[in-house]
Amino acid sequence: MPHSFNKIWIHAIGATIERTPLIHQNIEQKVYQFISEHLREQGCPVRIINGMPDHIHCLFLLNPQKSITDVIKQIKGSSSQSIKII
Repeated sequence: MPHSFNKIWIHAIGATIERTPLIHQNIEQKVYQFISEHLREQGCPVRIINGMPDHIHCLFLLNPQKSITDVIKQIKGSSSQSIKII
């Protein structure tokens, strides 16, 4: 029986609306931690998250059971909600 092995690294970049600098130093680590936890919950191990006040870079392994569209959609929705709360 053949086995397959997938290792797909995704470098996702997410910007704030109209590139408004919303990710201030006092909340950036909380936002990065939030995104990291949500990616891990979806089975996508995170290598690194970093960014600027108007965008975030994230490098993670894609779970072969998930589509990149679903993963990014989930992260964008939940992280924008968290920024509003923080």
